[in-house]
Amino acid sequence: MMMQNTYDEMNSTLVKQWLTHFSLCAIMAQILSIYGLVASVIMSNNIKEKMAIHTAFLQLGAGISVGLCGMAAGFAIGIVGDAGVRASSQQPRLYIGMVLILIFAEVLGLYGVIVSILMLTRSTDGVTECRY
Repeated sequence: MMMQNTYDEMNSTLVKQWLTHFSLCAIMAQILSIYGLVASVIMSNNIKEKMAIHTAFLQLGAGISVGLCGMAAGFAIGIVGDAGVRASSQQPRLYIGMVLILIFAEVLGLYGVIVSILMLTRSTDGVTECRY
């Protein structure tokens, strides 16, 4: 009986460890949505009733930048996460390599946010009234 309890405790610990390891892909995919939220909050603070046309186009470009980079990063995280979880369940030492590749995939989304913030900070320079 004592041996069975020890086995059950060890098995439940392994299951918890694997669940936390494999949920990393889902957590990193959710970070991409936070990047879009940051860009949209910055954009919503700059919206005025009379806004220059170049400001509107810069905001459009910033949104497209975050969206496309987030989509590319999401695809990369999905593909790497699928292959990495399958491989690291068979050979646990591949987990660290999977995490490194996931970080590189996440950086794609971060680059989109950086470009978006650069575009949004430039959009307030030299605001002129649009007369169209």
